[in-house]
Amino acid sequence: MQLTNIREIRGKIILKSGLRIGAGDVEMRIGGTDNPIIKHPNTQEPYIPGSSIKGKVRSLLEMRSGLMGLTRGGTLQPKHLQGIEGEQKEACEKILKIFGASGADSGEATELGPTRVSFADCPITNEWRTRVRTERLSLSEVKSENSINRIRGTAENPRFTERVPANTEFDFSVCLKILETDEDELFAALLEGLKLLELDALGGSGSRGYGKIKFEFFDEKIREDFDKIDPFSGGGQRL
Repeated sequence: MQLTNIREIRGKIILKSGLRIGAGDVEMRIGGTDNPIIKHPNTQEPYIPGSSIKGKVRSLLEMRSGLMGLTRGGTLQPKHLQGIEGEQKEACEKILKIFGASGADSGEATELGPTRVSFADCPITNEWRTRVRTERLSLSEVKSENSINRIRGTAENPRFTERVPANTEFDFSVCLKILETDEDELFAALLEGLKLLELDALGGSGSRGYGKIKFEFFDEKIREDFDKIDPFSGGGQRL
């Protein structure tokens, strides 16, 4: 295998609804929120970790492949190639080539090659940072939530969740390594994964309307190809 090219997709992520990616903060502060968002430790500006995008894109592609019955909720690994054929095997191989495989499956993983994709962390754009300063916008908001007692009709269990407000814009960049035999199909599969993410949600509480995003790509050809994608046009196979 020989590295022949590295293709980069650059653009912006625009929030269509509030985004919550938790900081994992276990320290309780008086007057603080129950669920703080992740922020840069120096600037205290919110950002989107590349790992969050990578994990969700891979999860959606694996879900679409119909192979979750084999993985029992875990990630696809080379061992799952055994016993599957046709479109599902092809989809599995693409996912493993793009996102990589566990080192525990060293034999099969060697045949698939190294991880191709690299997602960068996404800081807020310079343009949005300027708008925040000039228009006195907020970089975060605290949303209050509760549950309703169905009999008494009263609110219970109040909680205060921090999230990034809608319309915030982030720089986006992902690179895909191209090896000598692959690999236009891998690039197309990556774009399909990004389309699935745009159709679904990023971060936590997606079922409650959080995390709706829109991609804006700088490259016109990529933008045109992305707009044409119907990730379900090929149908699917039930296990």
